[in-house]
Amino acid sequence: MQFHMIPSAPRPVAPFSHAVEADGFVFVTGQMPDTPAQPGVLPDGIEAQTRAVMENLTTVLRGLSLDLSHVVMARVYLTRFKQDYGAMNEVYRGFFGEGRLPARTCVGVTGLAYDALIEIDLVARRP
Repeated sequence: MQFHMIPSAPRPVAPFSHAVEADGFVFVTGQMPDTPAQPGVLPDGIEAQTRAVMENLTTVLRGLSLDLSHVVMARVYLTRFKQDYGAMNEVYRGFFGEGRLPARTCVGVTGLAYDALIEIDLVARRP
């Protein structure tokens, strides 16, 4: 197993690695909608937060010489599920190529770090 910390990615909010690699699979820790330059400072609204989370996930993958085309599974956590589900999906969809959507689970939760509206984690597979 390999435990990865990506210098260009946001600092973790708790004691964990950005990603763990085992047997060709890469498990990417859930990312928050903040930036490395401003930990804990979040953009307003689900669209901006979804975009920020996806950009952070892309940064972690890029640090491992991977990209979103290698993602096989995503898990999305929303604190305002009914209110934000549709808008989140619109932004999320734009990050993946046509016909290249990973399997996904999306759940409503009661709270996330930094009072974020969204968190997403990924499972990727090395080619």
